[in-house]
Amino acid sequence: MNDDLPPNPALLPAGLRDLLPPDAETEASAVEALMTVFTAHGYQRVKPPLLEFEDSLLAGSGIAVADQTFRIMDPDSQRMMGLRADTTPQVARIATTRLASAPRPLRLSYAGQCLRVRGSQLAPDRQLAQAGIELIGHDSPQADAETVLVAAEALAAVGLTRVSFDLTLPMLVPAWLDDAGFQGPDRVALSRALDRKDAAAVARHGGKLVPALTDLLLAAGPADRALAALHQANLPGLAGVLAERVAQTVAAIRAAAPELRLTVDPVEFRGFRYETGVSVTVYAPGRHEELGRGGRYISGDSEPATGLTLYPDSILRVAPPRQARPRVFLPFGTDRGLAASLRADGFATVAALAVQADDAAEAARLGCSHILRSGKAALLHTES
Repeated sequence: MNDDLPPNPALLPAGLRDLLPPDAETEASAVEALMTVFTAHGYQRVKPPLLEFEDSLLAGSGIAVADQTFRIMDPDSQRMMGLRADTTPQVARIATTRLASAPRPLRLSYAGQCLRVRGSQLAPDRQLAQAGIELIGHDSPQADAETVLVAAEALAAVGLTRVSFDLTLPMLVPAWLDDAGFQGPDRVALSRALDRKDAAAVARHGGKLVPALTDLLLAAGPADRALAALHQANLPGLAGVLAERVAQTVAAIRAAAPELRLTVDPVEFRGFRYETGVSVTVYAPGRHEELGRGGRYISGDSEPATGLTLYPDSILRVAPPRQARPRVFLPFGTDRGLAASLRADGFATVAALAVQADDAAEAARLGCSHILRSGKAALLHTES
């Protein structure tokens, strides 16, 4: 005999949750506000499928999220499929296949849900919403700047005007260490020290690069200070090219939006492994949770691209509360034309399906803020 209690049907796997009223509507309206800005800047919307064959989903830049991808067997084709963990690789696939002959630069936008194998300590959710843009087929500081500027405008549309864009160069440190001949255990130790921002460990393992590495490590912060340190370092080869590129990108952003808060971390190299140039992470003041992430990458085999993905779930946790439509109760038999006019005025109408003994009480029970009286939406006064 099994005495175990039956499973609770409301219990969900770790990292997954139901979004209830009014939060689900709030998220949907916020996503559409972001997408409206993207559309206004010429970014055309695409809708990749949630599932793809594994070999196409994880091709190219998709390999960077392979360890976060759920896999299932397709019962129809008997081929392995993957649930997307990030939308950017799918958009890159669309650009290089279905839209290969479309004029460049190609501007695409998207919104949808992703599923990841595991969350993080700061972001434990495994299902997350994304809304983003990809600019494909053009390699310039102006293209890098455009994604930042459009994202800033989109965030302002949901009430977030005080955000910080943190610019990094994931390839700078690896390229610099290559040029300096760092290999084996020495390179591993120095990379770990830089990753942990451990100046003492950098001094132990950095060899001849210690003075310049220490200066750049300490320069992380406001863009002007970091750019000055990068210029002073006079970096060789690809590292120098990347340092010049981030300076040009900052200049392009400031030319259009001088008030935007920009920070630069010269030696930060964490992020998606497919990033190849200037990368961006978006933060709200005083918060460690990312509001968005993006940067330059290669679409397909060789096409330059850059993009930025915003995370609506994180955005709504820090954005000013969005006002839901006021709900107005319509007594049974209300004229349909009158109801339509109320919806056109911004109300959500809740129609009685039968005659009620007390319309006001029924309106309060159903969570309405207004009730239709004498042809107008009147504020519902509940008794204390």
